[in-house]
Amino acid sequence: MDGGIVANQEPVPSAKMAEFACLQFVSSFAFEAMQKVDVVKLAALSDPELRLLLPCLVRMALCAPADQSEAWAQDKKLILRLLSGVEAVNSIVALLSVDFHALEQDATKEQQLRHKLGGANGESILVSQLQHGLALEFEHSDSPRRLRLALSELLVIMNKLSDSNGEFFMKSSELFESPVYLDEVADVLCILQAELPSLLPITEVAEALLHVRNGSWFMCLLVANVPDSFNEVCRGLIKNGERQDEESVGGRRRTEALRQLCKMNPSQALNVRAMVVEECHLPGLGVALTLDQCKNDGSEDTVTDLVSFVSGLLLGTNAKVRTWFGMFIRNGQQHKRERSSSVLWQMRRQLLLELMAILPMVSSGRIGEDTADTDMEPNISVYSALKEENVVKASALLRLYCALMGIAGLKPTDEEAEQLLQLMTSRPPATPAGVRFVSLSFCMLLAFPSLVSTTGVSASFGEMLLLVAMYFHSNQLSAIIDLVCSTLGMKIAIKPSSLNRMKTIFTQEIFTEQVVTAHAVRVPVTNNLSASIIGFLPIHCIYQLLRSRAFTKHKVSIKDWIYRQMCETTTPLHPQLIPLIDAYINSILTPASKANPEATNQPITEQEVLNVFNGLTWGENNRCRQKHSITAQLLVLYYTLSYEETLLANVKPLAAVQKKPKSYSAALMDQIPIKYLIRQAQGLQQELGGLHSALLRLLATNYPHLCMVDDWMCEEEVTGTEALLSRMLLTSRAKHHTPKKLQEAFQLASTNYTQLMQTLEDLTLLSASELIPFAEALMLDLYRLLDADVPRRILQTVNQLWMLLNTVMPRRLWVMTVNALQPKTKLLRQQKYTQNDLMIDPLIVLRCDRRVYRCPPLMDITLHMLNGYLLASKAYLSAHLKENVDHDSKPYQNNTMGVVGQPEAPEVTREELKNALLSAQDSAAIQILLEICLLTDEERSHSAGKFLKLQDQTDNLSESLENTQATLLSNVREVQCLICCLLHQMFIADPNIAKLVHFQGYPSELLPLTVAGIPSIHICLDFIPELLAQPQLEKQIFAIQLLAHLCIQYALPKSLSVARLSINVMGTVLTVLTQAKRFAFFMPTLPCLVSFCRAFPPLYDDVTSLLIQTGQVCASHVATQAQDIDPIIKRLKYLKEKTEVTPPDRNCSAGLEKTKKSETTVPECLDPDVLLCQRVEATFLEIINTAVVGV
Repeated sequence: MDGGIVANQEPVPSAKMAEFACLQFVSSFAFEAMQKVDVVKLAALSDPELRLLLPCLVRMALCAPADQSEAWAQDKKLILRLLSGVEAVNSIVALLSVDFHALEQDATKEQQLRHKLGGANGESILVSQLQHGLALEFEHSDSPRRLRLALSELLVIMNKLSDSNGEFFMKSSELFESPVYLDEVADVLCILQAELPSLLPITEVAEALLHVRNGSWFMCLLVANVPDSFNEVCRGLIKNGERQDEESVGGRRRTEALRQLCKMNPSQALNVRAMVVEECHLPGLGVALTLDQCKNDGSEDTVTDLVSFVSGLLLGTNAKVRTWFGMFIRNGQQHKRERSSSVLWQMRRQLLLELMAILPMVSSGRIGEDTADTDMEPNISVYSALKEENVVKASALLRLYCALMGIAGLKPTDEEAEQLLQLMTSRPPATPAGVRFVSLSFCMLLAFPSLVSTTGVSASFGEMLLLVAMYFHSNQLSAIIDLVCSTLGMKIAIKPSSLNRMKTIFTQEIFTEQVVTAHAVRVPVTNNLSASIIGFLPIHCIYQLLRSRAFTKHKVSIKDWIYRQMCETTTPLHPQLIPLIDAYINSILTPASKANPEATNQPITEQEVLNVFNGLTWGENNRCRQKHSITAQLLVLYYTLSYEETLLANVKPLAAVQKKPKSYSAALMDQIPIKYLIRQAQGLQQELGGLHSALLRLLATNYPHLCMVDDWMCEEEVTGTEALLSRMLLTSRAKHHTPKKLQEAFQLASTNYTQLMQTLEDLTLLSASELIPFAEALMLDLYRLLDADVPRRILQTVNQLWMLLNTVMPRRLWVMTVNALQPKTKLLRQQKYTQNDLMIDPLIVLRCDRRVYRCPPLMDITLHMLNGYLLASKAYLSAHLKENVDHDSKPYQNNTMGVVGQPEAPEVTREELKNALLSAQDSAAIQILLEICLLTDEERSHSAGKFLKLQDQTDNLSESLENTQATLLSNVREVQCLICCLLHQMFIADPNIAKLVHFQGYPSELLPLTVAGIPSIHICLDFIPELLAQPQLEKQIFAIQLLAHLCIQYALPKSLSVARLSINVMGTVLTVLTQAKRFAFFMPTLPCLVSFCRAFPPLYDDVTSLLIQTGQVCASHVATQAQDIDPIIKRLKYLKEKTEVTPPDRNCSAGLEKTKKSETTVPECLDPDVLLCQRVEATFLEIINTAVVGV
């Protein structure tokens, strides 16, 4: 509630009093005398009062009258006699002697000149160049020049007013502010307006006077000397006034001027008030005039004019007037101006005084005193009868306060609430008016239950009573016993049977379930609810009613109450909030009974969810501007995630009752900064209780891509000591960087990388939240980093910034990055992918610019996104499958109605299809990544050339190695390592993917890389026997080649058994294959036997036997074809001679290389069996060399 209203203090508008402290306004007596030209009353005026009216009286005496009657002649003589003793009359007579026709012509010319010059202050036709200040010139000037000075100054103000476009301004004018010359200036002003009415319309002059100091005083004198213009001036000022006058300085000055005019002519105050209501302008003026009227009336027996006037505005039929005055009340409560100068405060003070005046008895002295002393005063409640003559006035006051609070949004202060409650609980006489008063009081209590709440105490007796009633309705007698014991602070033995009588009273006589439910919704929420507030709160009552499904049973909407309570929370988190949200979600999605499936509560709308996050500024420095606390945002996040999970879990039961609640859209979830909120919650775990762990559980289930292990590890680095050191090193230059400066640095990067490097290094010192404004600029120019000459340090810094941003805004960042790395052709087509597109098809991530494949820092980002979107796709498809399970099951059931066990088939089929799709998706991603690891033709030729160069220049080896460190080959190796790390994680997460990929196969030249770079590839030993059993030769060949590398890498007993199995398979296959297939099979697999022997020497005998058998088969096949066997014999003789000349080399690789070179010198035969025999021979030699060398 608002602060107290002091009831015994008169308002002192200090600024206005200072402005008019030395000025005497025209009294109402003098104005009436001038209006009626009552010479007798004019003669009774004092000299100061008469001085204000001299301009009109002098003109009246000197000008030829239209009334030629004898009575006026006598009155004119009295006026002349009255003026004869006043010295100032002579100066006014001199003013009237000026040639006003020439003056008007000069003024018109000056206005035309100003119009041509566009309002500029150029040469003045009315006044020549001033030698001194305006006030001093006025003093030294004669009457004609005084007229010209005042007219020129007034025209300047009027011209500026016409060019101001409605904006209020104050014109500093020495002529209108000097207290010495105010009377003379007023005379000149009145004479000018009277003699030049077409040039100076009185309404325009009055409007201009609002913009100078003492303008209200000049205006009153001007109107007093032209009394017939009163209504015209007032209507003009009101029509040009503001709709809400207390919101601006101009409105307050206009209100004060009109108030002074009405004090001068009080008989027209109500007419002016009627103009205010008619125009719907200056509501403060209408209230102020009513307050002035109440002071003049002073009647206490009837309803005052203030009550009638305000009630008429709020309860009348004119909706425009009602809205206009309601806005005045709302705006007035928001302004923190001095209360004594506020018209709204004066109105509330007057209403409180009237309310106190009709109370039966007030024994407390609290009203009108400071709230700091309230505890020192005894608050004694005295109940007595309300006087009969005050009943009607009390009813009117109650209706007025109901209108102010319900229609205009007035928030009662503690004093107002206390006095209203005392009035409503007073006993009126037993009359029709008294019955009406009781009805109004009861309805007001129901409409505004906050009137009975204790200020500063969140838990109250009302909530406890309500909670007891709900426990009785749900028959939770043990809970009532615990409640009584905890309230009394002692353990008392209470039998549940002793509560039966109280249960009957509560449930049947006092609080029926419908009454409890209807009242619970109107109980105000607990402001700033936290665990530190103890006692029985409204949240306990609502929770019990939700559990008993009372709201749905009696069709009472509880959504708004729960939403408001979630928004009004703070830390430490109240333990009842999470159970309340869970019960609320259950009441939304689970019908209370199958007979009435529509009996559910309404969910919180998407707009209400977004309203909690609106104003959530990403930067940490702006966090104080958030409308809602971080607790409220985390609770709404928990509600949305839990709602979606519960909805998916209850799809089948809801489909059975033909009910499908609406789920929250993906667009809404994309706008919620989930990762940012989770990170904030991580730092508040102690204060949030179990909310943080509950959010993590929901996140891992529904958003696995936001719970990747790499991200958590990166977050630990961001929040550790390194981050604290970065904050200490943060320079002022880094704080002043803007996204625009970052864009400029990127644009200049092609010629100078230094500025970009410095900017990026500075940004690394910022926190993740402070980096968010730079995300869009960073992603916009990301494609510039794909050029070959970009320094590696810049790429690594960008990678570091990206990983930092990934901790607070991963989903938005991923979408921007994928779109930024698209090939140029796609950029020209402006094809922008959305979050939904990437979850449906994660392989879009790999359809980037091919230069990314050879840029390790950007490839690291790409692989991170790919892994995230593969996880997101799994969650998306699972949710989609659960959400749409009822659509596909019906047609299958209709087709298989008579078959036993068939209705479950469609779900199984859809689940299998989903798993097949996910497996195909993962395997496709892995195959693409493996293809990226392959060297291109250009890279092969480049690497071969480097290798030969290094061999030829062994003396300059160190220099060559330095030059090759920055080559494309080193980037390839780094990219291969990154890909192998990702494949290792994927194989560990799902070993079936490893099996699927190896059953599909990939280029054998990648086997050394995959076996050495993927530690988890040893799981392939489990399914290699199955792969060997496949009928396709290609898969058998790939299995043997894979096994050969695995045996070298993992010389395990299991590898030995699988190797022995593969040798047996090769021996079996040898006997069944045709010549062509035998050649295709053994040519790539025979070299694998060398690896078997190197890893497991016990296999020498089996391998030798297989080689001999293979050679015999080939030789016999050559003989059966009646071919000359000379090629084989010739080859054996050549080898024998070569062996005698060249002893075995100790270097295995060198020996193999020499053997291969020597083979090229022998004429080769194109016969497959001959070639296979040569491969057997080469394998024998390599095995022998391996055995001799011992490697």
